[in-house]
Amino acid sequence: MEQTPRESSGAPLRRRVLIVIPVYNERENIAGLLDQLLAILPVLDVLLIEDNSPDGTGAVVDAYSREHPRVTVIHRNGKLGLGTAYVRGFAYALENGYDHVIEMDADNSHDPKYIGPFIEAVEGYDLVIGSRYLKGVSSVNWPFWRLVMSYLANKYVRFVSGMPYTDCTGGYKIISRRALEAIDLREVRSNSFSFQFELLYRMHARGMRIREIPIIFYERAIGKSKMDKRTFFEALLKVVQLRLKRALGRL
Repeated sequence: MEQTPRESSGAPLRRRVLIVIPVYNERENIAGLLDQLLAILPVLDVLLIEDNSPDGTGAVVDAYSREHPRVTVIHRNGKLGLGTAYVRGFAYALENGYDHVIEMDADNSHDPKYIGPFIEAVEGYDLVIGSRYLKGVSSVNWPFWRLVMSYLANKYVRFVSGMPYTDCTGGYKIISRRALEAIDLREVRSNSFSFQFELLYRMHARGMRIREIPIIFYERAIGKSKMDKRTFFEALLKVVQLRLKRALGRL
């Protein structure tokens, strides 16, 4: 039987946690994922940022939220990008009094079983990263080219930025309210793959307490990946820009 995470005093967990999930063309994945998330802890709420998916995802999540008040949906007029989706979700969390925010993908690449460990690990920290590289390479069914690109991208980001973390580009993490309040979300400009390491870099630069825990990443079984090579290489330029901004005192 699964145990409920507890505070250091031994009392049941009372922190309010919001899981923010951008969704675009995830009609076949999202309901099953939500079923798993709502079964974990009663203090977990879910916010879906839905970008007018042409496959009908919007109607699916609206129907689900009507039956489950812990799920909220924000609809946007089009595919506005990962970065702006998370920034919108973070603003919602701050406005509504949440203590922590979990970033998560909608395509079942992020296993909900790590939610409990995330909540326990964030005690005393501002950001906990779910790392695919803390214990070797922990990815299942990834195409070889994506595995190589991801691994080399992390090496590159670490080298250019000077950050010590093993997974600077991962999208599965838990963030404290303190960390979100420490940065100006309006200044986070990245809107794709680079959003993850820009957010991490800004928090690292402000001295936030950051740790990593190991996770296993799973390639999506249903649907099409939204990562392409052009987005990948454009993102690699972003880390150079961020390092220069910090050197010039503009970050």
